[in-house]
Amino acid sequence: MKALFIGLGSIGTRHLQNLVAVCAEKGIPLVADALRSDATRPLRPGVAALLHAQMTDPAALAADYDVAFITNPTSLHAAALGWVRGRAATLFIEKPIFDEAGVDTALSTLLAPGQKAYVAAPMRWCGTMLALKKALPAYRPYCARVICSSYLPDWRPGVDYRTVYSAHRAMGGGVTIDLIHEWDYLVELFGMPEKIYNFKGQYSELEVDSDDVSVYIARYPHLLAEVHLDYFGRGYRRSIELFCRDGSLLADFGAGTLTLPGGETRHYPEEVNARYLREMAYFVEYAQGGPGESVNPPATAQAVLQLTLGGNRE
Repeated sequence: MKALFIGLGSIGTRHLQNLVAVCAEKGIPLVADALRSDATRPLRPGVAALLHAQMTDPAALAADYDVAFITNPTSLHAAALGWVRGRAATLFIEKPIFDEAGVDTALSTLLAPGQKAYVAAPMRWCGTMLALKKALPAYRPYCARVICSSYLPDWRPGVDYRTVYSAHRAMGGGVTIDLIHEWDYLVELFGMPEKIYNFKGQYSELEVDSDDVSVYIARYPHLLAEVHLDYFGRGYRRSIELFCRDGSLLADFGAGTLTLPGGETRHYPEEVNARYLREMAYFVEYAQGGPGESVNPPATAQAVLQLTLGGNRE
């Protein structure tokens, strides 16, 4: 497998290491190149040894990659897609697909006709989420309460949070799209809402110019949903609670538990990287012969992004 990575920050490095691991497990020979904005910037320990070549000029890219990973800052995704257009059989695009400025970008201008592509959605692959999806058909939810609350300065130990894209709206940061996972899985579970209201802004003392809290109320034909996202919660909270006829169904992704309406709590302990490895295993299988669209194609990812940014819509 011939792979290209555009961007090798924390998430690009994770995907590279997981691709190496999955290919090794499946016995797939792998050659990986990287297109970087600054090849002199040190990579994380051991990463350079995983690469065949490092380049800084898009014109130097090969024309026959099997897979290409778009893992640079969100604001640069459109440019990166233009660089690899027609050069890679299958694309892996980090979430969100675009930033606020590119939300209405015409995909046909960036993707080759028939392009196979998957947009990252790691929450779909976490053990607790898989258990929730398996259990959900037995229940009839009346409403959903979703929260993702955590403290941005703790996200990347040893890195000044003020320097990362999350802190800057111009780089595609802000909880509204940075934490798009919640809307991604809600749409997977229940589809698109009929109506949505969103209030967001920068309210804490964090030194960011992006929104640090975003709150939604959404209406489905048979369900109401509340979604709370923030960068300033001092205790990590990530969960969905579904209120049903017989009680509540609570998936606590931080604790790795699923509590059923009868009170039984099931445990799904695992390392965070387990979900990314499942996602990568799926992507490799899809790239090697999966037919049609991926489970999260660019058009769907763009529609979810438009949803997150298009509050107060009928």
